[in-house]
Amino acid sequence: MIAQAPRLGIPTGVHIVCERNGQILLMRRAGTGFFDGLYSLPGGHVEPGESALAAARRELREETGLSVDGPDLVWLGVVHRLSDTNRIDFFLRARRWRGEPAILEPDKCDRLEWCAADALPAATVDYVRAALHAGAGPWVLELGWPSPP
Repeated sequence: MIAQAPRLGIPTGVHIVCERNGQILLMRRAGTGFFDGLYSLPGGHVEPGESALAAARRELREETGLSVDGPDLVWLGVVHRLSDTNRIDFFLRARRWRGEPAILEPDKCDRLEWCAADALPAATVDYVRAALHAGAGPWVLELGWPSPP
């Protein structure tokens, strides 16, 4: 595994919901040391100087080969979570895309599956499951934080 430079500020991620025939495209993480063996949505980190929309388009293309135009991305919500650190994740829905999904980063993903939103695999990342069950949006979820006194 290649060491990455530490990120400044709060790590920010994007997750893209691609739905077809009532099923959502999920990827099983592998080889990253972060949620390996669990299903998640296509997505990744927003890079310095990059907008969340640009990151979503880039990550979807890099991971699956699917191309989506900016106007075809719809904001769903935000998850502010305490995980290994303080994190913010944006969730977007791709209304339309081009291409057929494929595993383009086999060092990070070992399986693609179309799954019904109401029948997600048991091995789905918890905050992704919560976001997928949050509804059409817009919404904001805070997860993993202690309850206020």
